[in-house]
Amino acid sequence: MKIGFISMPLAGHLNPMTALARKLQSRGHEIVFIGVPDAGPTVRAAGLNFVSYCEEEFPAGACASALAPVAKIHGMEATRWTIGGAGRAFFQAASQHLPRVLAETGVEALVLDTIHMYLEVVPMSLGIPYAHVWAILNIDFSGTTLPSVVSGRYEDTPEARARNIEDLKKSDNAFFGLVQPLAEEYAEQNGLKLDWSNPPATVSRRAAAVVSQTLKEFDFPGIPWSSQFHYAGPFFDEAGGREPIPFPWEKLDGRPLVYASLGTLVNGIDSIYKTILPAVGRMSEIQVVLAKGNNIERDDLGPIPSNVIVVDQAPQIELLKRATLCITHAGLNTALESLAYGVPMVAIPIGYDQFGVAARIAYHGVGESLGVDGLSVDALHALIQRVLNTHSYREKAQYFKNIIAQRRGLDVAGETIERAFEAALANCALALSRS
Repeated sequence: MKIGFISMPLAGHLNPMTALARKLQSRGHEIVFIGVPDAGPTVRAAGLNFVSYCEEEFPAGACASALAPVAKIHGMEATRWTIGGAGRAFFQAASQHLPRVLAETGVEALVLDTIHMYLEVVPMSLGIPYAHVWAILNIDFSGTTLPSVVSGRYEDTPEARARNIEDLKKSDNAFFGLVQPLAEEYAEQNGLKLDWSNPPATVSRRAAAVVSQTLKEFDFPGIPWSSQFHYAGPFFDEAGGREPIPFPWEKLDGRPLVYASLGTLVNGIDSIYKTILPAVGRMSEIQVVLAKGNNIERDDLGPIPSNVIVVDQAPQIELLKRATLCITHAGLNTALESLAYGVPMVAIPIGYDQFGVAARIAYHGVGESLGVDGLSVDALHALIQRVLNTHSYREKAQYFKNIIAQRRGLDVAGETIERAFEAALANCALALSRS
């Protein structure tokens, strides 16, 4: 089967999507990974066939420039800004060029990053089966639990569900309302009749499968997913497939290692670094590696304690293998990779689904969470000490390490998508034979 992949051109999406593409390729399928030029290096490093499109709208280097301002934003504003700006622009360009690319490559089925909002209208209009992948934390649109883009803790009460519904109305506009008019116009032009009153249903219920790399055990209980939805587990590829990142390994001195990273997107708020550094600087018994990203200058971090190594980028998985704690923005990939090595976390959610990931970290006892608005040196230092010195956090992280090893999320995801596409293509062939 020739399977196309399309991901948002962001590291937190490309890494799991290329891992899944590699898995399907290893199962004998021909993979065509379609993306804007900035996705090319990551895709090629994974050993996948890359087909570039939207070169005029998004030439090489355009994604970093377009998304740089969001590095300084937090909360729901980050979601609105990203989808209202980059999300709309990506949809406009992709929906224009994707039909041509699909025809030229002969793709039979398409795997879509769910957050590439509404792009499924293209394969719908062409009669091509598609699957959605939640590379980020899957969002509960039922109101059973708090939407993952909203800060809060899990509560199973009628009052909490009423609040969840109200929060959904706000987040629905941020997620769907900003791109939906463009999708409606495309659908009308291409003869698609869709019920736009329920955007999540439009997104998922026509998909051959909806696959999440979130572990079922890591999610909140009781969410009424559609029949197409499948929990898989982290798309964790021990074989690698990522671009190598240099690191000064000789600087590690054997003290317990704490790895700190605020991800690759909303990582430019200097006040957060200026809280983390003095908080860990009080703890001479540990050594810290801080990956600061490319959206803040080293000189803007303030004084660097002697027990901290600051780098722009870090080989995250290799460091987590050695770490006793991860200080994280609560991006889903970092959280799942930490759990894959039994590493507890202190979460500082900044935007997007990070609030939902942080809430699950606290709910399942694999770490603690502290919001940006409540961040202080004393509070963060106390939380780091608590997680480092309380055995239950590591014990529960080890529990998830064992589940992840047993679950083999990539295998589950690959088999699920393969079966769904085989069934969808068989149904298409049957329908053609009867026509």
